[in-house]
Amino acid sequence: MTGEPKCPTCQVRVEMSPANAWRPFCSQRCRLIDLGEWLRGVRGIPEQGELPVIHSPEDETRH
Repeated sequence: MTGEPKCPTCQVRVEMSPANAWRPFCSQRCRLIDLGEWLRGVRGIPEQGELPVIHSPEDETRH
């Protein structure tokens, strides 16, 4: 079936039913890997309006 969601960690197709206790992940392992990434700050939700900071060489000469 096309359009099935994929595990955010390993990209394996995931059954989104009560039978899959780890959804949206495929397993407890992938769930724990994702949690570890959140705790280390690898993953996160940007604050509303937060934009990446882009520095140019001109910024260095202005100081």
